[in-house]
Amino acid sequence: MVDLAKITSLCKRRGFIFQSSEIYGGLASVWDYGPMGAELKNNIKKAWWESLVYKRDDIEGLDAAILMNREVWRASGHITSFADLLVDCKNCKKRFRSDQLKKDKCPECEGALTEPKQFNLMFKTSVGSVEGKGSEIFLRPETAQGIFVNFQNVVTASRRKLPFGIAQIGKAYRNEITTGNFTFRSREFEQMEMEYFVYPEDAEKWYEYWLKERMNWYTALGMKKENLHLREHEKDELAHYARRCHDIEYKFPFGWAELEGIANRGDFDLNQHATNSGKDLSYYDEATKKRVIPFVIEPSGGIDRAFLAFLIDSYREEKVRGEKRVVLGLSKELAPIKAAVLPLLRNRPEIVSMAKNICKELRGKNRVVYDDTASIGRLYRRQDEIGTLYCITVDVDSLTDKKVTVRDRDSMKQDRIGVDKLKEYLEDKLK
Repeated sequence: MVDLAKITSLCKRRGFIFQSSEIYGGLASVWDYGPMGAELKNNIKKAWWESLVYKRDDIEGLDAAILMNREVWRASGHITSFADLLVDCKNCKKRFRSDQLKKDKCPECEGALTEPKQFNLMFKTSVGSVEGKGSEIFLRPETAQGIFVNFQNVVTASRRKLPFGIAQIGKAYRNEITTGNFTFRSREFEQMEMEYFVYPEDAEKWYEYWLKERMNWYTALGMKKENLHLREHEKDELAHYARRCHDIEYKFPFGWAELEGIANRGDFDLNQHATNSGKDLSYYDEATKKRVIPFVIEPSGGIDRAFLAFLIDSYREEKVRGEKRVVLGLSKELAPIKAAVLPLLRNRPEIVSMAKNICKELRGKNRVVYDDTASIGRLYRRQDEIGTLYCITVDVDSLTDKKVTVRDRDSMKQDRIGVDKLKEYLEDKLK
């Protein structure tokens, strides 16, 4: 398993992840995604959305607002129970989660600690021109509640029948006290959540179904099976609303940790919002002529954690002709750059011109880049390190035979392909 320090170094050096506000000293546990990171992150989201919304006929998409009426969070229980027990050091004033302390003294300065007290993890803000109690709202700590309060809207607009799902990708915010392990636990993060509404008597069947589906999604995108496992929650660690819950855990350099959770939430959420809003959130079954409150199966994953896991899982170091080669073996769906066009000689205008024209022709559906900022050997190594699938080299012979050399990232095998066949060649390889 690769050391996490190598991943953090690669992320900064190759433009995957930067510390937020770095020139001002940064902001703890908040991260910016650079040019390569933005591409990889978008590809993860695209793969998730396609697998759930485009390739199925039983799931609709949604994009709910980050800001919501505070009564949403009262009904869901977040205002009263979304909290950690924390202690403060009386000497250095630092704050710690009480359940993670091994002794009753400050781990930083050995100072005395206060009694544990509840600390809500939601970020507060205010709406309107006057700040006060009536204007106080929260940044959402999860995307799920936006789905639940829109349940009836989606049913009416899309004419959906049970079972069906509502999928959403979006930002969430938690004022975490204990952060760390790079991007694994952050204060601002992005979720991929889907709520699958089912008849209560079918909940267990669909729960088992989504456990398999979600595990298969990661392995289909190239994640190694031996680095994944399912862990079921014990009774005493289940969330108050959950009937059952499994975590898909990944073997990170710091140990096994949650990548995604799959929960049977029962009918808790729809019942809570129906009771507190006074609106009917039941589903009318045309066959039985009865109303039912659906049960909900929820697969909920973090994009930032998936991003980190895919990076770690694809990283490898090899020896090639006595030199170290670093490769990100990301799948075709996830690789930030599909092809790089490289002129063998950057001081030959006719070769540079041909390379740039080829790059222009190949651009469109996939990210294709041009690079002439180093020798061809160094350009290959740079592209390997960011996971580029194919390197296309334009050389002196290309000017006369109208062919280019295409190098495969993983095998390093090279094919000589006619420029007029290049687009078709790449499209076939990327299928």
